[in-house]
Amino acid sequence: MSKLTATAPCTAHVATVEKTGEVVSQPLLAQRVAWLTGLARELSAGIVAARWNAADLDGLASGVGLDGRALPPKGWMALRRLGWSITPASSVYVFDRVVRCAQEQAARALRLALHRRRLAAAIVASWPANPRARTSAEWDALHAVLPDGVTLAQIRNRTRQIRAYHDEHGVLPVDLTDLEEPPVSAAQIVLAAADRQLVTLERTGNHSARLRVRLPLIASPASAKDWAWHVLPIALPPTVPSQAKLCTPALRVKDGRVRVDLPFQIPIAFAPATGHVTGVGFDWGLNTLLTGTAGCLTDGRVIGDGRPLTYDASGISAKLHRLRAERERLAAKHQHQQRLLAGITPADPRYAQLAVACRHTGVEHERVCARIRHLNKALAWSAARWAVDQAVANGATVIYLEDLATLEARGRRGRANARLSGQVRGQIVQAIRHLAAKHTIAVVTVPARGTSRYCPRCGDGTSVLRHCPAPDRLAERGWAWAYCPVCGLSCDRDWAAAERILARGLLGQNATRTHRATGARTIPKVVEGNVARARRPAKPTRAARRARHTRTDLHPRPAARDRSKNRPTPKRPARTAKDPANNLVNTLADDWLTSSRVPDRRTVPAPVPGVPGVGQRPAGHASKPGRRESYRTGHVRNSYHRTGFHHAKATPVLALAKHGSSPKQATPARISSEITENSRR
Repeated sequence: MSKLTATAPCTAHVATVEKTGEVVSQPLLAQRVAWLTGLARELSAGIVAARWNAADLDGLASGVGLDGRALPPKGWMALRRLGWSITPASSVYVFDRVVRCAQEQAARALRLALHRRRLAAAIVASWPANPRARTSAEWDALHAVLPDGVTLAQIRNRTRQIRAYHDEHGVLPVDLTDLEEPPVSAAQIVLAAADRQLVTLERTGNHSARLRVRLPLIASPASAKDWAWHVLPIALPPTVPSQAKLCTPALRVKDGRVRVDLPFQIPIAFAPATGHVTGVGFDWGLNTLLTGTAGCLTDGRVIGDGRPLTYDASGISAKLHRLRAERERLAAKHQHQQRLLAGITPADPRYAQLAVACRHTGVEHERVCARIRHLNKALAWSAARWAVDQAVANGATVIYLEDLATLEARGRRGRANARLSGQVRGQIVQAIRHLAAKHTIAVVTVPARGTSRYCPRCGDGTSVLRHCPAPDRLAERGWAWAYCPVCGLSCDRDWAAAERILARGLLGQNATRTHRATGARTIPKVVEGNVARARRPAKPTRAARRARHTRTDLHPRPAARDRSKNRPTPKRPARTAKDPANNLVNTLADDWLTSSRVPDRRTVPAPVPGVPGVGQRPAGHASKPGRRESYRTGHVRNSYHRTGFHHAKATPVLALAKHGSSPKQATPARISSEITENSRR
């Protein structure tokens, strides 16, 4: 058994002072929590700023304290063993447990900086002659000194940062402290470093808990009397099961409310790294967000399910693309307004109006950024749930994904991946790992290079696919469709890549490695093998079986309609006589045109203001100016009919029978002897 740790966002709306029974309202509670987080933030920022130098970072990276003992995993204990203490101001009384929380937050920030420091040092040590295009030898030298778990995106970003520093100063940076300023401490307090003297947590029901925490009564407490115990009732979200173990949370203030980031742990079964027979492989698609396929390992060969699994989020991707363009526009506008404000004095009559406009632009920019983050998160979890549901429905015990550390986009895929970069593929991978762990399904990454280039049917790693626009345009160059001139395979490009990912995972699972720190599993070795697609014979229905015995046609074709001109065109009904006393009705009657098509709804004119009895609007909402209506029916379409940005198209989750080499099960599609020989080579 193992433990799965997650964090549930909660909100504390009210509190009670334990000693006096005073009810603390939400604004006052947010103010007192803000005083506490402000004290912790000031102490944490002081520690980080004082230790932001090469000598102190070397001491923390050594992992040994002043007494020669190894540094403990807890950050506050490691800083105290190194002798890095912090003293609050003499006029402010702060408990030692609050200092602990500040030291823990500072230690986490400094330890994260150590990873960036090792990455920057490796890039500087193997600095290429041309940073924009490294040679093969330069790449080998860089990979030899890089730390584990570094992606190509991180290498690219750090290279750009170092190149900008070199262009400005003319020399390479000596340490990370030359590249970056000290990390900014967040306005929060990590209560996990405290004990019962500062915080206690108790579960009071399946969906409720009680948090006791000491909060300051004033902004600058002078003694212990200025602190008081507060009881905060917390409503647990439905994502926290009743058997979950609650851990000490972190407190912060956002939008005038007290946010409680509550970690919890649930017991889960251990998913093995090897011994998998049935699995699902997913490709970061070019046509869709995710494209997958299910298959099993039978007698040393991989038999695919024969059914592509697609998650199409092109509409949401287009929405994100427009939001990012709006964000960049607002950022440029805000920077321009800030430059204008810097060029004039407050005495200028234009200063007040420009300051208000600059502030409003900044708020609008933050709202667009928040909208992008929320849409990215919703899309990531939606795609992850769909992928895990497909694996559970197919009885898979492992999910294989492309390793983002080896995924390098080129050509059109580069432009498509740039658009999908806002969808945070890393969040999707983390969400898949989290949800798959609940179902005891392992998640393993495989090398991404060459998955879309070679044929999965041949499986020898030498049959290069020909990419074309469509199956009926094989002679043209494209990107959406894949065609193999050797075996004649013609299928979607992403589907072929998903089959190769599945084959690499099932055939190379014995080379699976597990990262000691993160627990992430990956297969660094590329094992090639062909994939045969299963062919399921369709089962006849009961009516079809009866028709087989009676020799009758189950669905007789209706007689064809005689469209020849063998009769005169019938006359249309004459219009009603006009009313000479009402010219408005006569004008509307002239505008009404008859049609041979039966409308979906009653098409009647809108009521004319001031003229009773002229027309009646059909049931439904009245159309508003500027709303788009159908040119055929006059109906106002729904929002997703107009845009489609908030709806993703995905393959439905169906529980299919297992496939293999048994006669009662589905059999793989036949492969010619020539193709079999090619795959054996």
